[in-house]
Amino acid sequence: MTPRPSFTIAWQNHCLNLGSDTCIMGVLNITPDSFSDGGLFFRPDDAIHQALSLQAQGADILDIGGESTRPFSDPVTEKEEIRRVVPVIEAIAEKLTIPISIDTCKSGVARHALDAGASIINDISALRMDPEMAVLAAERDVPVILMHMLGTPKTMQVSPVYANLIEDIRSFFNTAIEGAVSQGISRNRLIIDPGIGFGKTIQHNLTLINRLMEFWDLNLPILMGVSRKSTIRNILKQRLVDNPDMEAVETGSLAAHVACILNGAHIIRVHDVARNRIAAEIADALKMKG
Repeated sequence: MTPRPSFTIAWQNHCLNLGSDTCIMGVLNITPDSFSDGGLFFRPDDAIHQALSLQAQGADILDIGGESTRPFSDPVTEKEEIRRVVPVIEAIAEKLTIPISIDTCKSGVARHALDAGASIINDISALRMDPEMAVLAAERDVPVILMHMLGTPKTMQVSPVYANLIEDIRSFFNTAIEGAVSQGISRNRLIIDPGIGFGKTIQHNLTLINRLMEFWDLNLPILMGVSRKSTIRNILKQRLVDNPDMEAVETGSLAAHVACILNGAHIIRVHDVARNRIAAEIADALKMKG
């Protein structure tokens, strides 16, 4: 197997070495309506406990979001998003040694989160929804995750169509990267995310996983977020009808994450850090020795 390209992102008091070992991003949704864990960590005390647990399980990054981006979801106000995430970030920032990522497309939310202790911006709109987001990222000199999405969470799953899936997404990234750099963001602060489930059919998602190496020549680290997504659930549809068990979805997610790693992902965004840490170690060994 071809080794992944290696990258080092060093900023503030953090450093991510992305190459030989897969980086695990643990998900913490502080929402009542996320598709897989909505409401579980909506209370601040529950969210704080889960954040510390994810680090203990082996997360390299903690990704915190206060707005569901599941298909057909409605946005929440900036004020409400800040109310959900900032107190939790303030409470955990000094207790964590791993960097905190704020999952938002609103610059006001990102600014408050960075002030509270976050140090990565994860923007599903790739800086398109809020023109001030790029200004903020350049000003703070923090890593930025640029994700591909066709449309908005409200519309993205309404008959998504591509002329050429891989080339269309590559073109999107070239434009997004150029735009970010032109607004003062260092290229060595950027990470790309092909956006599994964000304006894609099941076949689109599977093709992206299988052909991930075709994004390597963009010369940036690749993040993949497949955990518990509808693609996993749809592939296992009959099994889940017979036994609607989250264990099946989690096991399916593990398989997809291993495929992502073997096909070139540097970072996987997951809900179950402990099991994915183990799966990633095996996949990394296969990647290095294969």
